[in-house]
Amino acid sequence: MNNANKGFVSAASAFAIWGIFPLYFHALQQVPAVQVIAHRIVWSCVFVLGWMLFRGELGSLRVALTNRGVVVRLALTATLITANWLTYVYGVTHGRVVETSLGYFIGPLVNVLLGVVLLSEKLTRAQWTAVALATLGVAYLTFMTGGLPWIALTLAFSFASYGLLRKVVKVEALPGLATETLLLVPFAVGYLLWCESAGVGALGHTGPVTDALLIASGPLTAITLFLFAYGTRLLPYSTVGVLQYIAPSLQFACGVFVLHEPFDRARAIGFAVIWAALVIYAGEGVRLSRNQQARTLTA
Repeated sequence: MNNANKGFVSAASAFAIWGIFPLYFHALQQVPAVQVIAHRIVWSCVFVLGWMLFRGELGSLRVALTNRGVVVRLALTATLITANWLTYVYGVTHGRVVETSLGYFIGPLVNVLLGVVLLSEKLTRAQWTAVALATLGVAYLTFMTGGLPWIALTLAFSFASYGLLRKVVKVEALPGLATETLLLVPFAVGYLLWCESAGVGALGHTGPVTDALLIASGPLTAITLFLFAYGTRLLPYSTVGVLQYIAPSLQFACGVFVLHEPFDRARAIGFAVIWAALVIYAGEGVRLSRNQQARTLTA
C-alpha cells in the first residue's frame, strides 16, 4: 500500500470513528457529561503517556513542557477541546445528535471565516457564497425552531478555534495531545475524586459495561486523533476537505435512523441550505487545489 492509500485509509477511518461516536456516548447517557469528559481526559493521558514511553518519545514531551509559549498556547487549546467534548457529549446524551452533526457540517465554513477575520485571508466569490448560504441556513433554523442552535455553533467555533491554534503551535500531534491532557488531568482527577466522595461516581458502581466504556474512551480518543494526524500528513488538503464530511454525515444518520430523533420539514430545509453551501465550498476547494497543482507542475 502506497503512502496516498495509507493516508486515505487512516483519515477515512478517523472520520468514520468520529461519525459513530454518538452511539458510543449514547450508551453512557446515564453518566453525567462532565464525568464522562473527566474520564476521557484521564484515560487519554494514561494511554498517550504509555504510548510515548513505549515508542521512546517522552523526550519530545519534555521539550514541549519546557517551552513556556507552547505550554500557554496548549493550555488554551486544551480549554477549547474540553468545551468541545463537553458540548458534544451533552448533545448526544440529551437527544440532540442531529444538532451536533450540524456543528461539524458548518465547522469548515467557520474555519474559512476565522481565516478572514484573524489571518486576513482572501476568499473567492464561491467561498463567500458558501459562507453566506450557511449563515442563512443557521438563521432559518433559529427562526423556525424558536431558538439559536447553540450546541452546533459551540461545536463549530470551539473546534475551528482549536484547529487554528494547533496549526500555529510548533509542536507535533502526539506531544501536543500529551501536554494538553497533562494540563487537564489535575482538574479531571480532582473532580472524579469529589464525585467518588459524594457518592455519585460512575466508575465501579454502574456495571462492567459502563466501566469499560469510560476507560476505553481515552485510548479511542487518542488513536482516532493519531489516525487523523497521520492521514492528513499524507493527503492533499482538498482530499481531507471532502473526507471530513464523513463524520457529520454518519452522526446525522445515527441521530435520525438509529436514535430516531425528530427531523421535521423546517429542519430539513435549513439543513438543505447548509448542505448546498458545503457542496459549493468543497467544489471550490477542489478547483483551487487543482489550479495550485497545475501551477506547481508548470513551475
